[in-house]
Amino acid sequence: MIPLTLAEVAEATGGRLTGGADPTTRVTGPLEYDSRKVTPGGLFLALPGERVDGHDFAADAIGRGAVAVLAGREVDVPAIVVADQLPALGRLARAVVNRLPELTVVGVTGSSGKTTTKDLIGQLLARLGPTVAPPGTLNNELGHPYTVLKATQDTRFLVLEKAARGVGHIEYLCQIAPPRIGVVINVGVAHIGEFGSLEVTAAAKAELVEALPSEGVAILNADDPRVAAMADRTRARVVLVGEAPHAELRAVDVQLDARGCPAYTLVTPEGSTRVRLRLSGAHQVGNTLAAAAVAREAGMGLDELGQALSDLTVVSSRRMDVFDRPDGVTVIDDSYNANPGSMAAALRALVAIGRGRRTWAVLGYMAELGEAETAGHEEVGALAAQLGVDQIVVVGPAAAAIATGAATQADWGGETVQVADQEAAVDLLTRRLQPGDVVLVKGSRYQTWDIADALRAAGEQPAPATAAEWGPQA
Repeated sequence: MIPLTLAEVAEATGGRLTGGADPTTRVTGPLEYDSRKVTPGGLFLALPGERVDGHDFAADAIGRGAVAVLAGREVDVPAIVVADQLPALGRLARAVVNRLPELTVVGVTGSSGKTTTKDLIGQLLARLGPTVAPPGTLNNELGHPYTVLKATQDTRFLVLEKAARGVGHIEYLCQIAPPRIGVVINVGVAHIGEFGSLEVTAAAKAELVEALPSEGVAILNADDPRVAAMADRTRARVVLVGEAPHAELRAVDVQLDARGCPAYTLVTPEGSTRVRLRLSGAHQVGNTLAAAAVAREAGMGLDELGQALSDLTVVSSRRMDVFDRPDGVTVIDDSYNANPGSMAAALRALVAIGRGRRTWAVLGYMAELGEAETAGHEEVGALAAQLGVDQIVVVGPAAAAIATGAATQADWGGETVQVADQEAAVDLLTRRLQPGDVVLVKGSRYQTWDIADALRAAGEQPAPATAAEWGPQA
């Protein structure tokens, strides 16, 4: 965060100083909403929660070095009291952006792949200058301005992930930090229970390109018709990326290695270069093309771009994190979240990595699908069977329609097992996994990652059972 006096913070947020706060005191450290992360010179954001109230930790934050608390009510320490903390946080973030005229703001949205693409863009831009693109999913009315406030006077690029639960949400986030470059990855059925239809989802995602200035750049996925159509909804210059022949930046001659990592030839108006990714999954081709387009707009030349793309790694946890256990089992931890689109991408990656090996898809519930919930789960199960996944483990009763979908594929020779919860899934896998197996773990944020963590931990110890104890095999 850039240095600001408490008076300047109060002016930006529309708050008032209380608790003996000195208006000339300067905030020189970051803003945090977890008092345990506060560092000297920082600002503590006190938020009410379902289980704890941040105001109860105001004194603790001051004790750790915070110069004041941004609060919703008076506390017995120096504070800036505002009517509503989240809008106030947004106003503070906008005030910081206004003081950084040389900052290039990049916005990223899509139904799936936002966090990964944000991470990829951040890695590329960091080669060109100081970049803020923290790992993890910080994409709502709290995480978005929180990320903005990580920018300092030295920051050249600020990469922001933008999520929405309805129309108007991305527009609001763009008002906090007006983007100059906007990236739209895809439009899918994620959160369709909140949007109501794909048309409304597309309209919400298009708010990013609508917010771009005429001198800005909209980077759109040429392979997604709903995204490509957003070219008509922006004043900015449009750059299409994808495998489509008309894409300005496109991938040709795409191949996957034994690890499911793509290699392709990147074709640009300046020429072409071969790229060999260290990321698993064919869907990473599109993600890296979008990142390449951003880096190109920021000034990265073709020669550097080819090598930079080949150096990209996974940054945020539980997103296509592929690891090998000492016993020969390969685990794909993609357990952070799930929707039908990301499930399909992960299943295809599983099959690519597991070619010639036994494959397991351990799949949990997909949230926020609304009326499409049953059909969405059935489609995932059907696709897993169509792709030839050997073992489908359905975790929890809410995901039961995955098994129903798999059963519709009469020619499939695999097996579906329904288990009650994560513990039962871990028990099943412990008994039945064999060296050489490949396991995908994926689901919405219902602790499906506990299964991946258990598989990782088990791999750090001797194999839990002999071959005779693994039980019947498909």
